[in-house]
Amino acid sequence: MNSDDLECFARVAHCGSISRAAMELGSDQSKVSRQLLRLEATVKSRLFHRNGRGVVLTDAGRTLLEHAKRVTRTIEEARHAIHALSEAGPAELSIGAQPTIARTLFGPLATVLHERFPHTRLRFVEGLAGQVLPWLTSGTVDLALLYLPAHAGGLKADILLQERVRLITPAGETGIGPEFAVRELGNIPLILPSAPHGMRLLAESLASRAGIALHVVMECDASISVIKRLVETGCGYSLLPLAAVAEEAALGRLGTAALVGPEVWRDVALATPRNRTFNADLWPVVNAVRQEVRDLVANGSWPDTRLRDDAV
Repeated sequence: MNSDDLECFARVAHCGSISRAAMELGSDQSKVSRQLLRLEATVKSRLFHRNGRGVVLTDAGRTLLEHAKRVTRTIEEARHAIHALSEAGPAELSIGAQPTIARTLFGPLATVLHERFPHTRLRFVEGLAGQVLPWLTSGTVDLALLYLPAHAGGLKADILLQERVRLITPAGETGIGPEFAVRELGNIPLILPSAPHGMRLLAESLASRAGIALHVVMECDASISVIKRLVETGCGYSLLPLAAVAEEAALGRLGTAALVGPEVWRDVALATPRNRTFNADLWPVVNAVRQEVRDLVANGSWPDTRLRDDAV
């Protein structure tokens, strides 16, 4: 005996007809008949008298109906209670992200989450992948938005989009066009963070596959703003997504060139840890994040990206 069978039984009793109950349940008559036969076998009693006009409850059926009503009412109350809890959102919510993602997403996401969950206390935390991952594992943050690392065995990751990586150049650079071949990266002075920063590992991987050696003239583990400033003043070139330099590029302070041969994309993922139980009240938050990301990509607020569904 299960709740589905009891709900089916109660609907047939209310309708007085198996065919009419099947229509209301969005099922077919044979399936409803099988559920009733299974239920009668379980309680070892006939529940209905069948006649030409439909079905009529037996004494056993009337007794079971009272219990079925209580069970279905309790289940419905539980559904409403859980729905109300999930709609309210968690009491507190911490979200971590890497700098470029945080810069692009935290502002609009804060607005959406505050409107959607007005009673939730929000906390946003920015850090490099090497910081965000331990925060996620320890519970310092509930969710993380990050560039998916090569080895993500400790994470449950939902890839949201792919973001293109570009060569960032000083303004007015005449020797570089709108595209730049990966195999040429060894011929220009680069400003990159040190390992194990994700962008440095990506650059080294690209160089290895292209059979070249990078010419790193400066390592910078400071903020992206510092790297951009170094490029702007002519100290070298760097690798960043367009979203990180959109303002400077629009003002003509920095240039960009799309990496080609191959094109270079990074996966942006919504991550939760495998070592902790996922709280049910985070589901509406996860859905809100997914939708906001889709909206940002669709309206161009997260440039040079494609949703995972659109990737080729």
